[in-house]
Amino acid sequence: MPELRNVNVTEARDLVEGGALLLDVREESEWELGRAPQAVHIPLAELPDHLADLAEDRPIVCTCRSGGRSSRAGRFLLEQGFDAVNMDGGMLAWAEQGQPLVADRGEPVID
Repeated sequence: MPELRNVNVTEARDLVEGGALLLDVREESEWELGRAPQAVHIPLAELPDHLADLAEDRPIVCTCRSGGRSSRAGRFLLEQGFDAVNMDGGMLAWAEQGQPLVADRGEPVID
């Protein structure tokens, strides 16, 4: 079994621009406050129920708030045969590096 690879924000963005899926595994309340515009949302606890929704031939960049939950998600996806990496620093790092954010209402916040 391959070990989960961590990528920085720039590498994650490049992977997504190249066709990878950006998978946000945070809770609904976190997602609503602020997220990457191209991200797909599946909370970590629900991930096992949504494997059929993910393309097995497309790389997946996992993200959460700071990288802990997304690391667990990435390891789980690797075990299921997916090509997954973890975005080191999560959405906090994404926001700190000035990457685009959207929210359901008002200004996006990563907290």
